[in-house]
Amino acid sequence: MNKWTFICILISFIILAGFLYIGRLSSLPAITYFPIDQETTFEDSHTSIEFYSQQDNNSYDISWTSNSKSDKKVYLRQDASLLFDNGRLKGVLSKWRQNEDIIQLNQKLTNEDSGYFQAISFHHGEIHYPDDKIKSIHQMSYDELYVIDSPTTPLESFKEPKGEFENEWKNLLDLTTKQQLLYHWNRLMNYFDINKEDYISVPLTSLYKYNEENLPNMTLVQTDQIIGQLWEGLYKNYILPATSPSDNKLSSYIPIVLFDKKSTHLFVLYEVNGKKERLIQKY
Repeated sequence: MNKWTFICILISFIILAGFLYIGRLSSLPAITYFPIDQETTFEDSHTSIEFYSQQDNNSYDISWTSNSKSDKKVYLRQDASLLFDNGRLKGVLSKWRQNEDIIQLNQKLTNEDSGYFQAISFHHGEIHYPDDKIKSIHQMSYDELYVIDSPTTPLESFKEPKGEFENEWKNLLDLTTKQQLLYHWNRLMNYFDINKEDYISVPLTSLYKYNEENLPNMTLVQTDQIIGQLWEGLYKNYILPATSPSDNKLSSYIPIVLFDKKSTHLFVLYEVNGKKERLIQKY
């Protein structure tokens, strides 16, 4: 084989690999914000974390589900759910379907020791109309669960504490989780040289409250757009990498969302396997 033949084969291979890579990228699912469709709604959207069973003296199973149903079948239905344990990422679920109205996500996970579990889900639908008009709908849902795994007491779980014993455990788990997250978030803000006094800080797990509330100085329409575009960026940059088979041991904490008090932009700060990341979204 002479040199020119080898070069031609090499160039052909590179071009083919490029086409295959581009084709793979185009086939990856994506959440894309479009103007909100006033004629389509979610009939149901909810997230649930439940104690499932005790395995032995050292472990137990929890059941994590996220379900949603639009009031009609739409061009694209897509949901993503994130589960955190004491502030650390425990799992990611994601599914997309074309010409569907229902998405169901579920997983059982084994855990050890006491835990404060939080799950937030983003439910999304893309509706196509004639003349290439595209609109979307979205909704968030959230749930949490406390599990007490103490060597001196029987295994116990609750969502709302009842009695002094459960209150003490709730306060302990809340405090340890908050301290760990604040330390982590402050490191990120220092790393990116961000003055936290200029921002309203909202953990990712608390975003669901903007289903009903407006962002400061924003209308409901503006809030819906900002939240929809926020999840669009999160899905591409945080959720998809976390669902990659090569990231089974992915290490991350709850991302922090920083809303600029002057209402011009937001930041999302997070860390994945020690690599610090910052997303910016201008309004």
